[in-house]
Amino acid sequence: MAAKETATATKKTATATKKTATATKKTATAAAPTKKKAAPKAAVTSAAVTAPAIGEQAPAFSAVGNDGKTHSLASYKGKPVVLYFYPRDDTPGCTVEACDFRDNLGRVTAKGAVVLGVSRDTIKSHDKFTTKFSLNFPLLADEDLAVHQAYGAWGTKNMYGKEVEGTIRSTFLIDAKGVVQQAWRKVKVPGHVDAVLAALEAL
Repeated sequence: MAAKETATATKKTATATKKTATATKKTATAAAPTKKKAAPKAAVTSAAVTAPAIGEQAPAFSAVGNDGKTHSLASYKGKPVVLYFYPRDDTPGCTVEACDFRDNLGRVTAKGAVVLGVSRDTIKSHDKFTTKFSLNFPLLADEDLAVHQAYGAWGTKNMYGKEVEGTIRSTFLIDAKGVVQQAWRKVKVPGHVDAVLAALEAL
């Protein structure tokens, strides 16, 4: 009888121990910080860079120039337009390009055409750039990138081995009917204006 009571007591003790272990495990589980799933990384998206093709109607645009006027494609109907996009005022490549257009403006106007430079810079910045280098054509302020995006002149580019978002140096020759006749993408400044003038002469 004593042996039976001892066995029963041992069984109860084992059961109690098991319950205690289970309770301890639950407590530890509750106390342990919940491991959160890593939030998915926000997708980095960039508007597709789509430049108007040769032979297509040029996208309409409207932007204020440093001459105080609002310039639009419609306002130049009947005239060829050289529309060029550059990254920043008063930087080496942009200065050479602007001065090349300045020095050859007579050849452009002889064809009844106009030159319009476009960048993200402010009117104040354009004024300083124009005054410093005696530029003789309007510079349009496209701070919201509307004109850049319409012409595919904003997107991912490689700068010093690193991919960055910025202006893709581009030039478009638009004829008197508003049709793109030539498009230069990722322009290399040396000799570029000569190529533009040759295409203008061929209109």
